[in-house]
Amino acid sequence: MEELAGRLAALDPDAGAAVQVIAYFDRLVEGRAGLEALVRGAAVLSGCPARLVDEARRVRLRVEADGRRRDETGPMRPEWPSAPLIPGGAPAVWLERTGPRTVVDAMVLERTASAARHVLDRTRGRAPVHGPADDPALLETVLDPTAAEAARLHAARGLGLDPDGQARAIALRGGPQKQPSLSLASGERALVQPVPGPELPHEGRVGVGPAVPVLELPRSWSAARTALRFTAGGSDQDPGPRVVHSEGLGTLALLAAVVAPGTEPPPDVRALDQAAAASPWLLPTLYAVSTSPSRRTAATELNVHHSTLQDRLAHAESLLGWPVRTPHGQLRLQLALAARLLTRNQL
Repeated sequence: MEELAGRLAALDPDAGAAVQVIAYFDRLVEGRAGLEALVRGAAVLSGCPARLVDEARRVRLRVEADGRRRDETGPMRPEWPSAPLIPGGAPAVWLERTGPRTVVDAMVLERTASAARHVLDRTRGRAPVHGPADDPALLETVLDPTAAEAARLHAARGLGLDPDGQARAIALRGGPQKQPSLSLASGERALVQPVPGPELPHEGRVGVGPAVPVLELPRSWSAARTALRFTAGGSDQDPGPRVVHSEGLGTLALLAAVVAPGTEPPPDVRALDQAAAASPWLLPTLYAVSTSPSRRTAATELNVHHSTLQDRLAHAESLLGWPVRTPHGQLRLQLALAARLLTRNQL
């Protein structure tokens, strides 16, 4: 297909681009991509925002030209290029662009509509589910809070989940992809496990959502993503837990809303990073002190003498500008370390 596209491009650039569009969507279909991936492909290939709107199945997706999902409920403009999911049906796929409709636009719309129709039929109840239980589109549906309950139940059955049982959502970063999962544009992967179920992944970073009824999996997924932001790689420059359960965060989870993706690091986080740049031992030392029941225990974990730890803490206090050995100072340190993880883990 790529060779054919190259030959056609030499003769007719529009025809070559159209063949590349066909190949791109064929790869998405073969990989059983979900609706968001299809709309993202339409937006990126056309170079303008794209929408998928199926009111009957309560689906509204919008992706910017740079690949970021940014849903809007505003009306579609009649001059935008569009295509129906079925011949003769109402327009459902839209490209937010005025002006003449190009050959590439027409092909993007046709391929997006065709692929989206099959995904919707497979995951939202218009057709029986056939195929493996690791269908990424089914995972996308069961985690989507905007999907109708009937669609989520249909997707859950396709994934082999008991509609009357409980399950949990898990957010992952890094590690080998040994378990069926849904890869997201933001870099993390999603998977769903029945409860009780298999063991958690052993590699990478893992955020675990609470066990909930199957219909509440979108809530578990949101909590799992928050938990993932509190995970760390475990190195000297990224100390912290590799696996975080959302239920263990408690009130600390509220900090994730304050240190939201895209916000500037708080002053205490900037102080930590500046101090760590001057003293490579600082972050693992402060993490050990903030998570150990005593300083002697922390010294043992760090494999240093107690007096050495005291000297390190005194030096850390001079670099940070606040005490870390008082109750208030230790709380401030714990919050700063947590905020640092949230700042580094942008989803």
